[in-house]
Amino acid sequence: MSVVQGSDKAPEQMPDLQPQFRFTLNGEAVCLTNISPTLTLLDWLRQSGRIGTKEGCGDGDCGACTVAVIGQGSDGQLHYQAMNSCLIPIAAIADREIITVEGLANGELHPVQAAMVQTGGSQCGYCTPGFIMSLFAAYYDRRVDDVAVEGNLCRCTGYIPIRKAAKQVTVATPCDAFSDRLQQARLELSPLYYSNGSDRFYRPTTLAEVLALLQTHPTATLVAGATDLGLELSNHTKSFPILISLEAVAELKTLTETSDAIEIGAVVPLSHIEDRLRGVFPALDEMLRWFAARQVRNRATMGGNIGTASPIGDLPPVLLALDAELRLVSATGERQVAIADFFTGYRQTVLQPGEVIASIRIPKTLTPSAVRRLSQSYKVGKRGTDDISIVAAAFTIDLNADQQIIHARLAYGGVAATPARAIAVEQSLIGQPWNHSTIQTAKATLKNTFSPLTDLRGSAEYRKLLIANLFEKFFVEMEEKFRF
Repeated sequence: MSVVQGSDKAPEQMPDLQPQFRFTLNGEAVCLTNISPTLTLLDWLRQSGRIGTKEGCGDGDCGACTVAVIGQGSDGQLHYQAMNSCLIPIAAIADREIITVEGLANGELHPVQAAMVQTGGSQCGYCTPGFIMSLFAAYYDRRVDDVAVEGNLCRCTGYIPIRKAAKQVTVATPCDAFSDRLQQARLELSPLYYSNGSDRFYRPTTLAEVLALLQTHPTATLVAGATDLGLELSNHTKSFPILISLEAVAELKTLTETSDAIEIGAVVPLSHIEDRLRGVFPALDEMLRWFAARQVRNRATMGGNIGTASPIGDLPPVLLALDAELRLVSATGERQVAIADFFTGYRQTVLQPGEVIASIRIPKTLTPSAVRRLSQSYKVGKRGTDDISIVAAAFTIDLNADQQIIHARLAYGGVAATPARAIAVEQSLIGQPWNHSTIQTAKATLKNTFSPLTDLRGSAEYRKLLIANLFEKFFVEMEEKFRF
């Protein structure tokens, strides 16, 4: 066990709590005081009279509350990033620049607004500001297409006019005041120690400070992208008197690759992982595609998705299938834990008080004597990217030169109290030929491996069928891909 160096400051010597914080909204400086740090950005916008940003679902599903936030992209450059304001704690926008629909027109409509007018992309108009802000962010990334509005729902237009608007505003290189602002902007998230009454929001910039704060405030809640915690804030179902934000900690935002593994910092946004690791792990590529819309992926993190320990989290099955390891850090040291050993019960993990998920290591190497790896993931839900999975699955099979299975991982979410592997089936596959007969035998066992619940998304019997049939689907797709 290696030791993490402590902070230069003892916990009682941390910076004084401040009664205010600042950010930029539509080009104007804003200073907030006497406001709860857990009020959502959406609620503050509407309470302050910026009612162009709408509240639809309040859950990050419909996109009506979309705003653009200047943030660092996977290429290291600054971009306008579409985000759901209903999921962002107001204190999390300190030092940031926000653009809302009120800030787009300057004497004339912005091109994305004009396109929506010209194509009839708005009917009742409630969802329109969210669509416009998603198109706005994509406009300056020069990738305005159907994917640009994947996180926005409309009940009126049938989407065809909106898709026409997206195609109409495709440009080579935008050149206007907003593109100039991206060139001039500086994103420096300084330490924030903010309090309002009994509510506190800490945003340290080093891991040592995080660990020191956890020693002082052992009941504090860690937060990164807040896309999960934001649901509770938006729906007012739980209070969080002390939040410690990890999004400014550089040590947790690294992504490194070696010849045998990828190590992903716990708070690297999923959109960065999606862009930078595309093609490395097919199962991860596929699950990130369906994980959520871009507004969520721009803030959600892998560490957060693991740390919430949800049995229906989308990424744990993929990481289980890839034999990922977690690096857990505390003030006394660090340890490596296989993700297969991380979940201990419903919403329970091996994390100890004061311990933080620092990074996730995913090996790239095949099993010795393997000549081919087959790996893929699947998510079955009612609405694709904008829904929780009924069942999620991820599979990894290593084959030798004789097309015999020498390594097997079959992992699932939504079928038990924790993300889980079908270990007995995995063991039974070792040494078997990769063929239809083997798969049919495994299917018969898989159907009775787990005891899933019946809920509003699906019955237990339906889930059992998915558990078995998704493995067969995997076999069929791999056979078609590699033409055995």
